Amino acid sequence: MSASVPRLVIAAPSSGSGKTTVATGLMAAFAARGLVVSPHKVGPDYIDPGYHALATGRVGRNLDAYLCGPELVGPLFLHGARGCDIAVVEGVMGLYDGAAGEGELASTAHVAKLLRAPVVLVVDASSQSRSVAALVHGFASWDPEVRVGGVILNKVASDRHEELLREALEQAGVPVLGALRRAAQVSTPSRHLGLVPVAERQGAAAEAVAAMAAQVVDGCDLGALEALARAAGAVPGGFAPWTPASPASPASPAHHPTRSDVRPETPAGPTREDERRAAHAGPTHSDEQSAPVVAVAGGPAFTFSYAEHTELLTAAGAEVVVFDPLRDEELPEGTAGLVIGGGFPEVYASELSANEPLRKAVGELAGSGAPVAAECAGLLYLCRELDGLPMCGVLDAEARMTERLTLGYRDAVAVGDSVLAAAGTRMRGHEFHRTVVEPGSGTEPAWGVRGPRPRVEGFVQRGVHASYLHTHWASEPGVARRFVERCRTS
Repeated sequence: MSASVPRLVIAAPSSGSGKTTVATGLMAAFAARGLVVSPHKVGPDYIDPGYHALATGRVGRNLDAYLCGPELVGPLFLHGARGCDIAVVEGVMGLYDGAAGEGELASTAHVAKLLRAPVVLVVDASSQSRSVAALVHGFASWDPEVRVGGVILNKVASDRHEELLREALEQAGVPVLGALRRAAQVSTPSRHLGLVPVAERQGAAAEAVAAMAAQVVDGCDLGALEALARAAGAVPGGFAPWTPASPASPASPAHHPTRSDVRPETPAGPTREDERRAAHAGPTHSDEQSAPVVAVAGGPAFTFSYAEHTELLTAAGAEVVVFDPLRDEELPEGTAGLVIGGGFPEVYASELSANEPLRKAVGELAGSGAPVAAECAGLLYLCRELDGLPMCGVLDAEARMTERLTLGYRDAVAVGDSVLAAAGTRMRGHEFHRTVVEPGSGTEPAWGVRGPRPRVEGFVQRGVHASYLHTHWASEPGVARRFVERCRTS
């Protein structure tokens, strides 16, 4: 099976060139022309997809060849693009920057090649004129499998500056598809982990997206950009769209369980292959009879979540109910399991701490043995304290902010059985935080992190699985089903 989805990848020579402004503005501009736009983001970032969703009215989705494996990029793309007229994919970092030490893996160029999508290069032209041609020529010729179909010049100072840039680029043979002037109104505020999420500034974010769209409409050739997208042809691979009801995909060697010096040699409980078979099998009779309530933390403090997680939980038979730990004093009625993703609890520590009734409810749920899955921000919320303020006290650990940024992909193996994975299950994760938890792991750690410096991290205790690692459950079909089954039986 192949599908022809008009598509563009918005890339840049480096971070800070204006990818988010152009990609988000282009999404909104296409939507304003009556097109149904599918928004995507290369890499693990949670924040940019929130702005994409605001621009398009559709869920922003990530395409990460490290977290999910290259074999899932196409199916996940087609899943997100169902029913759409055009797809816009925002890149990550520089065009050819991928996972450290892994070559092109998970780079924007890698994803563009997997999708066979034309690339539009956004160039910060603020400090150059004729040199822009050399830069663009280098990026366009570096990998012949990457098709740079055009350039958008950003931060152009004047008409004369634009004229010089266009003259130079005629020699590079890459069309100029737009030129954007400097515009402070389209900037979005940042803090220690990047842009401030949409959920924290809805009104201001909507104004920023509208300004981005206006700038793109004024400065870009939308007709030429749409024509470039429509010339992309069929998505290669011959695969069907990913679906949470039958999420398993062709196995990738990078995702097979392997022996490790940080896990038991003999896994206990169901194997990963058992869970793959269960994921293929579809709903069981008990699935049809029972829909356990899985509460998912949301609101401004917990904005980091991949859309596929909720879809997988629902497909596994759960009733997913979102709640806001800043405002709700009780867990949703009938909660049988709890998922607390990433976000910024350090920014909202006082408010989270002040909501004592909910902290108590979370502690009681965890104490009952109910399944609780917590990632990064969720880990901090379950600690005894965060920056000296009382949290839920589920874990005998303290969390605090630091100046040090911990960032990068991780190759991890489940050390023991938990509500998420059988011992020995291998998953890929991502860390991105400026906090530290002491101790960094419990008596039963969540993950063994492989690599030059093997270590264990996170906590597994009764039904709780808490870790700094962000994972993408689409890469391991059994995770959501295992969690929901534990919700039924705990």
